[in-house]
Amino acid sequence: MGDRNIHPLAQAIYRSTNHQFLLLQLIGWFGLALISFLSLTLWYDQQEFTYIAHTLLQSLLGICVSWPLRPLIHYIWDKRGLVRLVCSAAGVLVCSIIWTVLRIATFMALTDETGLWSDFGGWLFGSIFIFSCWVALYYGVKYYQLLQKEHETLLKIAAENKEEQLMRVKAEAVAHEAQLKMLRYQLNPHFLFNTLNAISSLVQLKDAPKANKMIVQLSDFLRYSLDNDPIQRVSLREELNTLKLYLNIEKTRFGERLKLHFKVDPAAEHARIPSLILQPLAENAIKFAIAPMEEGGEITLIARLDGEHVIIEMIDTGPGFEDKDHQVTHEGVGLRNTIDRLQTFYGRDYIFRLERRLGVSGTKAFMRLPLQEQVAMHRQKVDGVVYE
Repeated sequence: MGDRNIHPLAQAIYRSTNHQFLLLQLIGWFGLALISFLSLTLWYDQQEFTYIAHTLLQSLLGICVSWPLRPLIHYIWDKRGLVRLVCSAAGVLVCSIIWTVLRIATFMALTDETGLWSDFGGWLFGSIFIFSCWVALYYGVKYYQLLQKEHETLLKIAAENKEEQLMRVKAEAVAHEAQLKMLRYQLNPHFLFNTLNAISSLVQLKDAPKANKMIVQLSDFLRYSLDNDPIQRVSLREELNTLKLYLNIEKTRFGERLKLHFKVDPAAEHARIPSLILQPLAENAIKFAIAPMEEGGEITLIARLDGEHVIIEMIDTGPGFEDKDHQVTHEGVGLRNTIDRLQTFYGRDYIFRLERRLGVSGTKAFMRLPLQEQVAMHRQKVDGVVYE
C-alpha cells in the first residue's frame, strides 16, 4: 500500500519516534486510568465525580513525571550495563516518590479525605511497580527499534552488495564477451592472409579456374564465420561443416596431395564446442604436414565421447616434431589463439595437447572438453569415412 493511501497523522506517527513516544504515553497512562477505575473506583463504590477526576488527574501527572525518564535513558544508553541499571533504578525511585506525593495530595484535595500519609508505603509500592514497568517497556521498545534499524541497514547493505555484484558480473560478462570476440575475429585476418597468398600463387601460375574456385570458397567460409556469433558454442556437427568449408579451399589448392578422413561418433555430434576451434588445428596441420611434403599427406579427425567429456583428435602424417618428451610448443598465432579461447571458455576444465605420434611420423592435436549439452546415447562408431 502506497504512502498516498495512508492518513497523514498515521504517516507522522510512523516516521517520528517523538510522536510514537507521545502516543504510547497517552495509551499507557490513560489505560492505567481505566484499569484503576474498574478495579478501585468501582470496587470501593466511589463513583462520584471527584474520585473519577482524580483517576484521570493521576494519569496526567504520571505523563508529566515520567517524561524526564526518556532523556535520562538516552543519556545512559551508551554506558556500561551496571551504570544503566543503577541510574534506571534511581530514576524509577525518584519518579515513584514524586508521583506518590502528588497522587496523595491531589486525592485529599479533591475528596476531602485525610490521614492518607500513613499509607504512603502502600501507595509508593504501586508507583514503583508502575514506573518499573514503564522503564522496562521503554527499554523493550528502544531495543526493538534498534533491531529494526539494524535489520534495515543490513537489508540496504545486502541490496547495495547485490547491485554491486550484479554490476561486477555484467562488467565481467562484457569483458569476457569482448575477449572472446577479439580472439575469434583474430582468426579471420590470419587465415585470410594465408588464403590470399595461395590465390595469388594460382594467379601467377595462370590457373584461373582454381583461383576463381578458391575465391568463391573463401567467400562462403568468411560469410559463415562473420555471421556466426563468436561467443556462442555450436554443435560439433556444425563445426565440422564449417571445417569442411575451409578444407574445400585447401583441397582446391593441394588437390590429391591432401587426403581427409573423418571418424566421428554420431553421439558426439551434438556436443557443443566453441565455433571455429578446429580450423586453426587444420591450418597448422596443412602448414607443417602437407605443404612441405612433395607427396602430400593425410589429415584424420576423430571425435568421440568419454563420459561427461568429448574428445577430439586431429592427426596428420607429416614429419612431426623432434622432441624427446613427445610434446611440442606452439608459438603460432592460430594455436596460441586456440589455447586462449579454450581457457576463456572453460577455465581449467579442459585438456589440450599437441604431441608427436609414437612410432610413426606425424603430429596429433588432442582436445578433451566438457559436454555442454545432453547428447544422444547411441554410440555407433563410423570408421573409414573419407571426405573428398
